[in-house]
Amino acid sequence: MTEMSVNKRAAILSFILLFAGLLLWEAVIPAQKAAGELTEYERLTGGGAQKAGVPPPSQVLEKAWEQLSNPFYDAGPNDKGIGIQIGYSIYRVLAGYVLAALIAIPLGFLIGMSPVAYKALNPFIQVLRPISPLAWMPLALFIIQDSEASAIFVIFICSIWPMLINTAFGVAGVRKDWVNVARTHELGALRTAFTVILPAAAPTIVTGMRISIGIAWLVIVAAEMLVGGTGIGYYVWNEWNNLDLTSVIFSILMIGVVGMALDAMFGVLQRFVVYSE
Repeated sequence: MTEMSVNKRAAILSFILLFAGLLLWEAVIPAQKAAGELTEYERLTGGGAQKAGVPPPSQVLEKAWEQLSNPFYDAGPNDKGIGIQIGYSIYRVLAGYVLAALIAIPLGFLIGMSPVAYKALNPFIQVLRPISPLAWMPLALFIIQDSEASAIFVIFICSIWPMLINTAFGVAGVRKDWVNVARTHELGALRTAFTVILPAAAPTIVTGMRISIGIAWLVIVAAEMLVGGTGIGYYVWNEWNNLDLTSVIFSILMIGVVGMALDAMFGVLQRFVVYSE
């Protein structure tokens, strides 16, 4: 009951902060003044047109209603619904992320279980891990010569390190006496890995996967700004080129909502893999 009351108080406080923030935002944005009597020169040069400015939240909400009421329309290469753009981005993220998981988790098991493998591979990990994922983009575009595959490669290269390091750390941290008990029962290496090591290391592995999905979603937005074509990153950049700041702010909010949803999915998964001794 106490925990429920804390959750309710937190929810009420969140709504109050949101409402106050929106009111403040609406109040500080000056109203756009209508153009007065224009000279002939001003009419010819567009001097009476409204200048681009930060829109109030009421305009952003109108844009959100307009876009979300028909999120999957397709009116050509440069005019697609927000649902289609987010779908392209999620597809690229998941493609690169799954490829990274297929390599990082088995390799992390090897590093965590073998001190020799750790010492041999650690220098390569420490050199490659700090490199910005976007620094790989020019090389990927030159070698792969395909913007779609290059974006997926960038997601792959940024997703692999948190999963690899956390898997190795989790496997290496499994208590040795548990592994020794498995050996006394003459369990094979594969069965020991799946019945003893994996359940114990699963919380740490999923934490690495949760970190990776957040980084991947951050990077895909920037990558799509560079390669263009489709995706939520391209949508943001295209609307900025059109000086439509209302659409830019709306798309930023959508990026945050999708990122929160992806993180929440792994938060649920973490609760399922909690390991108790």
